Amino acid sequence: MKILLDANAYSDWMRNGRWHEVITTADEVMIPVIVLGELRYGFQGSKLHDKNEKTLVRFLKHPAVSILQVGEATSKIYANLKHFLRSAGSPIPENDVWIAALAVESLASLVTADSHFDFLPQVPRVIE
Repeated sequence: MKILLDANAYSDWMRNGRWHEVITTADEVMIPVIVLGELRYGFQGSKLHDKNEKTLVRFLKHPAVSILQVGEATSKIYANLKHFLRSAGSPIPENDVWIAALAVESLASLVTADSHFDFLPQVPRVIE
């Protein structure tokens, strides 16, 4: 299985083991650069900043893990998803629209605890 991690999925996994089986058995684990920014922002000001950063860097070095960048193709998918959400009157946080676009582009199932992704049925998700 090919998965794409949202920030809350990574955090839940590190904090309490949630999603462990999904993440550790996936053939490919993708993490958007946007999620890396969200995680690193969350590390700021924490007494565990250095430990969290080292753990993240070690995770990113795993051969099954890749970092996804936003590109032109992503921007087109983003625009379609954003238009779909606006037409439906169902806005979601901006970063999450970009994350959803990367999931669609990469043909990966999104691992997230955020229910607002329910507004995007075109984004495949891992459901616990």
